[in-house]
Amino acid sequence: MKFQGVLFFPVTPFAQDGSLHEERLAQHIEAGVAAGAGGVFVACGTGEFHALTPDELERATRVAVETTAGRVPVLAAAGGPAPVARDHAVRVARAGADGFLLLPPYLVTAPQQGLVRYAEEVTAATDLPAIFYQRGSARLTEATAAEIAALPKVVGLKDGLGDLERMHRVVRAIRAHDADFQFFNGLPTAEMTAPAYQGIGVGLYSSAVFAFAPEIALAFHRALADADEARVNTLLDEFYGPLVALRDEVPGYAVSLVKAGVTLRGLDAGGVRAPLVDPTPDHVARLAELIDHGLEVAAA
Repeated sequence: MKFQGVLFFPVTPFAQDGSLHEERLAQHIEAGVAAGAGGVFVACGTGEFHALTPDELERATRVAVETTAGRVPVLAAAGGPAPVARDHAVRVARAGADGFLLLPPYLVTAPQQGLVRYAEEVTAATDLPAIFYQRGSARLTEATAAEIAALPKVVGLKDGLGDLERMHRVVRAIRAHDADFQFFNGLPTAEMTAPAYQGIGVGLYSSAVFAFAPEIALAFHRALADADEARVNTLLDEFYGPLVALRDEVPGYAVSLVKAGVTLRGLDAGGVRAPLVDPTPDHVARLAELIDHGLEVAAA
């Protein structure tokens, strides 16, 4: 399972009564695949994994699998307590996904061998390949990362810490034994750090912007691939930087603004579930202005 291009992390649309809106999710995913997504990661961080029931996770995964119809790989999230994460993995497999993103356990600080044990137990639940998500309290040493990478079903590691020195050591340790292992930049608004991650050999990244403005995300990705530093910097200065400034004004806006952006672009994705909050009208207006300007810059 090899990835290329921009990785699409769709939001999870909700209906007025708060239930999962499968038809709109299918429309959202179809639009992303048609725009050129290199893979679909459904019901993950941007898709409010933290707020979905196991049944909703399975249904969302099935919608993604049916909609993509084999055009690109489909992965969904599994995480939380080990028994729950194993159940998630089984559900994702039953829905037909190509793999899963293993989110770390929460509300616990585990020793390194505990993180290895967690990865072993969850990945043993199915035959699906898994990508381990390093974030929160799951901070791997290079030795632990190499041990997890050597597990039979682990094919990638996604970094959500942003510690480039640590991540560089991890990349070097794993690639010394497995040149094909895949690494992903999983920081919020990953384009802001994509050039730095590219410098340590991590070229893949998750693009939340792709969910609501694929034109901008693709323009940035092309500029980065072409080593067009001037265009990369223009997009960072005029769109991504201001977007991050707005995102950082309220905790949780890394998801809420993306969902609002999807609605602004014509597909009503509904609101976010607690404990997140929807953007204020003023913030939505600022987001709309940013999107309009970003589209102009991307088209220039």
